[in-house]
Amino acid sequence: MSSRITPAEHLEEVQNSFDNSINPRLVEVMRAAVKHLHAFTAEVGLTHKEWFAGIDFLTQTGKMCDEVRQEFILLSDTLGVSMLLEMINYSASEGATEPTVFGPFHVDGSPHRKDGGSIVDQMLPTDSPLVFSGTVCDLDGNPIAGASLDVWQVQSNGLYDVQQGASQRNLRGIFKTNADGTFTINTVQPIDYTIPDDGPVGKMLRASGRHQWRPAHIHMVVAADGFIPVTTHLFDQASKYLKSDAVFGVRDSLIVDMSNGHCKYDFVLDSTSE
Repeated sequence: MSSRITPAEHLEEVQNSFDNSINPRLVEVMRAAVKHLHAFTAEVGLTHKEWFAGIDFLTQTGKMCDEVRQEFILLSDTLGVSMLLEMINYSASEGATEPTVFGPFHVDGSPHRKDGGSIVDQMLPTDSPLVFSGTVCDLDGNPIAGASLDVWQVQSNGLYDVQQGASQRNLRGIFKTNADGTFTINTVQPIDYTIPDDGPVGKMLRASGRHQWRPAHIHMVVAADGFIPVTTHLFDQASKYLKSDAVFGVRDSLIVDMSNGHCKYDFVLDSTSE
């Protein structure tokens, strides 16, 4: 008479099922995922009802995704996974500008703009002008000419342009630094805003007693040939949500003064050479 298989033996059986794969990295990832999923299921004593609820949550999350909205990225953001991903994968040395979350609202192919140009394509009655300037330099303080700044931000109505329509464009632009590493961008004052909360992620936050607010910020990806690019934000020091960002993206080094219509920040990139 055979004995019942144990959870540990069951896990080993599932882990061994990946042995014939020709992709070592896939095997590593899948085995780790299975190990942690099994451990989680056992640790909380997951019930059938809870399992079905989790499956339904993921199903509804998928149904909320389209060409504009990525509810799974939003879920990753609000569980702190997106920020952890940046921390793990950003290989720059101490002293380089800190990274933060990419977010779900970046758009490829933003317009290239001249230094000093404006990213405001559609002025709103609630807009307050902001001049954003600074430099891009290396770890030794040397200016980096021709560095790229891909910049985007929420509108003063609390929505990103694409939330109003897939083809809408406002408050986006790609700039190049001058020979002395400087840049100037005309934009509007960012505001505190809520992440999309009409889907499964919003329900999860409310059920967990969490709010859906993000502190006022400007997004940017700063890059240059021969340097490690950084995906980051600048946060308005006046925001009341700096200590409770819904996506855990705030870093002290990225908090700046945006009062009086001006914002200045110097980005530091680390070289890719060893």
